[in-house]
Amino acid sequence: MNPKTHNQIVSFIWSVADDVLRDVFVRGKYRDIILPFTVLRRLDVLLVPTKEKVLQTNAFLISQQIDTKTALAGKQGSGYSFWNTSKYTMGNSKTNADQPEFSYTSLLEDADNIDTNLAAYLDAFSPNIQDIISKFKLRNQLETLKEAGLTYLLIEKLCNPEINLSPNQATNSKGDILPPLTNLGMGYVFEELIRKFNEDNNEEAGEHFTPREIIKLMTHILFTPVKDQITKGTHHIYDPACGSGGMLTEAEHYAQKLTTGSIAEFALYGQEVNPETYAICTSDILIKDEKGEKAENIVYGSTLQRDGFPDKHFDFMLSNPPYGKTWKIDEEAIVTDRGKKASQHIKDPRFQIGLPSISDGQLLFLMNMVSKMKHNTELGSRIATVHNGSALFTGDAGGGESEIRKHIIENDWLECIIALPKNIFYNTGIPTYIWIVSNKKAAHRKGKVQLINAIEVYEKLRKNLGQKNCEMKPAQIDAMTQLYMDFVDTDISKIYPNSHFGYNKITVERPLRLSAQFTAEAIASLRFDKNLSEEMAWAYRQLGDDLYTNLAQYQDKIEAHLNKHEIKLKPADKKKLLSVGHWQDSLALMQAAQTLADTIGNQQFDDFNRFLPLLNKTAKDLALNLDAKGLKSILEAITWKNEDAERVIKKTQTDGTILYEADSELRDTENVPLDQDLHTYFEREVLQHIPDAWIDESKTVTGYEISFTRYFYNYVPPRSLEEITAEIFALEQETDGLLQAIVSG
Repeated sequence: MNPKTHNQIVSFIWSVADDVLRDVFVRGKYRDIILPFTVLRRLDVLLVPTKEKVLQTNAFLISQQIDTKTALAGKQGSGYSFWNTSKYTMGNSKTNADQPEFSYTSLLEDADNIDTNLAAYLDAFSPNIQDIISKFKLRNQLETLKEAGLTYLLIEKLCNPEINLSPNQATNSKGDILPPLTNLGMGYVFEELIRKFNEDNNEEAGEHFTPREIIKLMTHILFTPVKDQITKGTHHIYDPACGSGGMLTEAEHYAQKLTTGSIAEFALYGQEVNPETYAICTSDILIKDEKGEKAENIVYGSTLQRDGFPDKHFDFMLSNPPYGKTWKIDEEAIVTDRGKKASQHIKDPRFQIGLPSISDGQLLFLMNMVSKMKHNTELGSRIATVHNGSALFTGDAGGGESEIRKHIIENDWLECIIALPKNIFYNTGIPTYIWIVSNKKAAHRKGKVQLINAIEVYEKLRKNLGQKNCEMKPAQIDAMTQLYMDFVDTDISKIYPNSHFGYNKITVERPLRLSAQFTAEAIASLRFDKNLSEEMAWAYRQLGDDLYTNLAQYQDKIEAHLNKHEIKLKPADKKKLLSVGHWQDSLALMQAAQTLADTIGNQQFDDFNRFLPLLNKTAKDLALNLDAKGLKSILEAITWKNEDAERVIKKTQTDGTILYEADSELRDTENVPLDQDLHTYFEREVLQHIPDAWIDESKTVTGYEISFTRYFYNYVPPRSLEEITAEIFALEQETDGLLQAIVSG
């Protein structure tokens, strides 16, 4: 599309919003009027040439009492899969002298009744257009337009003959030829309008849209390597977050261009959750589709919550899913008891591999596409999808994000990741990346992943569009495509084996070392439940031993203390605090500890392995009424960690191997690259510094992450002291006498 024509149309429609809607609608509501009326005007100009024919056919159907209206579509009717049976158009009139009942008139011809006639005009559209009108919620706005007297002015502006919204060539009032506005061009117009509306309202300017040059880069890399394999038959293209359909349209356009001369056909499929952009996308598909069948391939609703194509697989998939956005609203449809290891159940088979953080669902869209790959064709499936940096490295080994990366890489489906320039998107300046995924890699790519660093491949815009301050030119897109095709190492292209991105996360344990000693302080602490120590200590200081027999009479006083100091206790803890039985049990435990101390003594034991059998034997010999819980409480009171104590033995195996208790506070992890032996790494990096450490093999987990910074980092040495000193001296000389001149005037 000619940039000048594009800018003229966008500026014209934008001016309609400013000229007509100002002061009646807040700026944030302009889009609710302008976008649907622009779609209607686009449809209206398409239907005018066959308007009379549709009126005649409709009259015949009524006279024959035929309820179905399918005859109004296609070549025998409107020429499209939609129609309008009213006697109105938005901007054209025609009188049929012989058959006046088939005449039609512009809504502008009857200014006094324009609102009533507009309602009749809208009601006369076919069901597929009614769905679009409904998604726009257009009828909700008509009353406001009527009350403000703006309906006539709005339609008059949109029907200006100086602007051509038709896909056919037209002439203006001066007889000048106006170029056709193709569906691709109309998509550009809608995307720019929405971007401007959102930007003007301080909303996310590019929430639904990927810059066209990025889509072109994606489509070039998606289709070019397999152009010779795109043969006869229909190839299916899918976008699970299709927005207004720009990515699908661009993909189809490039695929058709690339396969000119072949008999290959392309069918577009998409799903969109936003009703406004869904309506725009559907209207675009309807215009291109005489039978209306293709429009059925655009499904409304959340892709994550309800798969619009559960039994469908696709040849090509591309998408720019929302990233950094929660999938909480979709959670119930995907999983029950998320995050609870014992009971979590992933209901949707698309996401069985793992779930990312609830705050970011972008990788779920990727897994949705992966689930729709074709595995039984020569071509297989190819995916191009945009993600931010978190998709590359967020998530620990064993977590949902890492498991998704692991699944894709270990299946050898990841072909390439391309780092895009910063600020190339409308609504974000954060790093973004294109993932290229294929389940039928070329032989020379098998077992390898290509990383392309295109961060510096751009040209600056003269004026920012939202946060977008740069673009990729066609020559740069071709260069990046060729770099992908060449599959060689360069300064900005690196090739690594799949395993290069994997690592084993090992858990490094160190032994628990305990000392034990009966002290008066330790024994006294057992008088109070450790979870209620402060509250019980206060009560004992205030009320003394009377608590053990007459606690009930002090209940109000204890509760008053809790309320006064705003002490919030769990119901179970409060019940214990006010239970004489609990107080008596704690007292009995303290007395048992004192009895043990009287026998064992107060010496310090630095070998817990000797102390524990002694404690158990003494308790048995004294016939103390101690259960396992009570004995544990005593041990917690009289033991402490001591790095100089002996290691605590967990058990001795039949072959004589001694296993030690691990100290959870000293537990650590190490990420060991997959291409390194675990034990060699451990001996080199850990044992040399911590001789008593060991690996808990049962906790070793494999993870995957990709760090562009690591692979493309260029070290820049700091400036030398001499260079800095010389610069300071030079500055001093330049400013010598300047201060004196300022002071002296």
